[in-house]
Amino acid sequence: MSEIVPIAPVLKQVHVRAPITHAFEVFTSGLTRWWPHTHGVGKKPIRTVLMEPRLGGRWLEIAEDGTETPVAKITLWEPPHRFVMLWQVNAQWQPDATMHSEVDVRFIAEGAEATRVELTHHKFETMGAEAGASMRRDVDGGWPGLMQRFVEEAERSQT
Repeated sequence: MSEIVPIAPVLKQVHVRAPITHAFEVFTSGLTRWWPHTHGVGKKPIRTVLMEPRLGGRWLEIAEDGTETPVAKITLWEPPHRFVMLWQVNAQWQPDATMHSEVDVRFIAEGAEATRVELTHHKFETMGAEAGASMRRDVDGGWPGLMQRFVEEAERSQT
């Protein structure tokens, strides 16, 4: 019997000059405003990237021709503090419902006008050793730029 060797999680943290409720809304309901449409796993060109903001909701890419590609499924929904989703993308960056790495995003108020956002992408070992290590390397390099785009949008779009 082969032993499953844990793969270290990817941990990222950003600080946002925005109230917790606004930060949560921009990350989830406002996904299409900050997620680059060039970063997709489905049919191109991408028209919209969205998250259905609810338990059981999906992260979807919608192509110009209307083709929908599910990327993740929300398994925990606790607005405005936390959500967790199964990341259903394989190491070749193709949609794959059998993949189950997990993205856990927490929002922590740091006063009335500031929020710390902690993202943990983990459970890469569920993909297998080689594929999991590959995915871990990719997201470790990718999440920082994406999180910065989120911060810029959250701070820019405050009313």
